Amino acid sequence: MRASSVDQIIIETLSKEHAHLTSAQVYEKIRERLPAVNLSTVYRALERLVTSGSVSVSDMGTGSAVYEILADGRHHHLVCQKCGQVLTIEDNEVRELFSKIQENNHFHVLTNHLILFGICAACQKDS
Repeated sequence: MRASSVDQIIIETLSKEHAHLTSAQVYEKIRERLPAVNLSTVYRALERLVTSGSVSVSDMGTGSAVYEILADGRHHHLVCQKCGQVLTIEDNEVRELFSKIQENNHFHVLTNHLILFGICAACQKDS
């Protein structure tokens, strides 16, 4: 089994799902197409895809890292710590912050997927 075929099937799966998937979820989804694939192959492929910038890996507060395709460009998330709602924010809302941090600290930011935790509007009303 060639690494490039595993990588391609993972990209297709993440593109189709439009969701944040754990490595175990990716493994389960691609086993339908590649029954001989093993979990360690999926881990290595996900690492390659993250390194190449095709896929982002994030901690959404669920206890497991999740993977998402970056084909639609960079974006970021707000995660409600009460109800678990995930809101997407556009990269342009964060880009200026990253630029200021880089300029003020002479530091090149490599983060491609920012996750901010807080309380959503609905949960704030319920408090």
